Amino acid sequence: MRAKMNNDVQTDQTRPPRSASGHSFRFRTIREAELAIACILAASLMTGTALAQTTNMPNQKSDTPSEIAKRKVQKKKMILLGSDTAEKRTVRPGARPAAAITPQPDHFAKFENLRIKGLEVNLPGPADTLVQDKGGIRSALAEIGIGYIAWTQNTYVNNLLPNAAKSTIANQLYSGQNPTFYTLNYMMVTYDLSRYGIPDGQIIVGTEQQSWTWQPGGPDRWGINTIAYYQTFFDRKLELKVGYLMNSYELAGTVVGGNPGANVFGPSSNVLYQGGMNFAPAPTPTLNLTYHFDDRLYNKVSFQRSTSPDGVFAHITANSTGLDWSTANAGILLLDESGYRNSAAPGLPETWLRAGVGFNNSHYTNLAYPTQPRADENSLYYVAADRQLWQSHVPDAASRGIYGGFSVMGAPPDLNKVTQYYELRLYAKGLFDSRPSDQISLVATDTVWSKFAVDAAAAKGNLVHRDAKAISGTYTAHLGPGIYASLGLTYIDHPTSITYTPQIGHALNFSASTSIFF
Repeated sequence: MRAKMNNDVQTDQTRPPRSASGHSFRFRTIREAELAIACILAASLMTGTALAQTTNMPNQKSDTPSEIAKRKVQKKKMILLGSDTAEKRTVRPGARPAAAITPQPDHFAKFENLRIKGLEVNLPGPADTLVQDKGGIRSALAEIGIGYIAWTQNTYVNNLLPNAAKSTIANQLYSGQNPTFYTLNYMMVTYDLSRYGIPDGQIIVGTEQQSWTWQPGGPDRWGINTIAYYQTFFDRKLELKVGYLMNSYELAGTVVGGNPGANVFGPSSNVLYQGGMNFAPAPTPTLNLTYHFDDRLYNKVSFQRSTSPDGVFAHITANSTGLDWSTANAGILLLDESGYRNSAAPGLPETWLRAGVGFNNSHYTNLAYPTQPRADENSLYYVAADRQLWQSHVPDAASRGIYGGFSVMGAPPDLNKVTQYYELRLYAKGLFDSRPSDQISLVATDTVWSKFAVDAAAAKGNLVHRDAKAISGTYTAHLGPGIYASLGLTYIDHPTSITYTPQIGHALNFSASTSIFF
């Protein structure tokens, strides 16, 4: 997940502004994005006529009376059989002994309403955590309406190429130039308000701590990542979420495969973050409204206070706790995303199409006229699609198989250091029967720099490059409940931002990471 704050954004002190060319670019890109949205939604509707079943949306319709009765009967059976029911079950030949003492799925159903609501990423449920319900602590908290999830991600990155101009940490120019280590730690607690008659009501409070050996990658901080209120209206057609949010988990879908635990190295574009989108280390006051036209077609509008127009590092340095209501030169970011999404089901491949536009009235520095006063009216757009290409286990695990996807993002070159971003991805879930919950991903990216920023650097006599290409492969093993380990290899043509020297023109970064959920 933190690959989104890679070396390019981390070293950016991005400052954009207003120009005649910028205005025409913005209106053209927004109109093109709107046309892309219309095309995608039209394709979605045509595709929808050929699809049979509805899918497992995060906001499912209310249970029918028969389903409620069935659960009551199951609950009575559990009570009569006792808490050691799982241990008394017959173990199938060849099954791992741990499976015989692991609480059954029915045991975890009571925690579903306590999982964080309103997210696009798939945080593991209590059954896929290290502690599960050991000692009955999670059950005791659930009785009073409290749920929680905590996790830690620890990552090591190092360039394997010889003669890579190793330097001191203080002079390091990109993640991996010297051996780089960082740790990201989260704790999030929910409180169920539906017990008071509020439809799907929930309060979410979370904190995030991070530490980096290379400070531009972070920097170090401890503070909030979420303080939010959530509820639904009109039979779950409308979702409302308000508070200090991290929209990187709620819009655009930048994590390959949707699970941050299984995709630590999923590349993502800097376009969204230089455009002002908030994320875990930099939450800001936000109001999100999502309207579901049906179980698949949706539109999401976000009004958020922008992060600093001077970049991620400047924002976190100025507001490390995340509690400040305002940030210097930061205004309002309006984002709108339309999409079509269905989960995998037997004979129904998973599909997610989305397109969005953003408008930000923060005060950016114009890269074409850097000595002039700050301007405003920055913008961005994105179009992305993911499709399951093959289902390997249709009857019992429809989500297993091979997927493909792409992303295209853009922003005005006079206000943004990264002006275009392209990504192609191919990934597989549960490709091997012996490893049914592992994931493999292959991702190719191209990051295009602003022509104004490149020309300015070249005028000073620097070696410059106009884009940075990369290709990465990652294998993520699900080692046990709540435990993921990833190994990755990424080749980057020009890993630094715009300027470079011959010794740092290329990198082959080896990555090793663990993600543990509690």
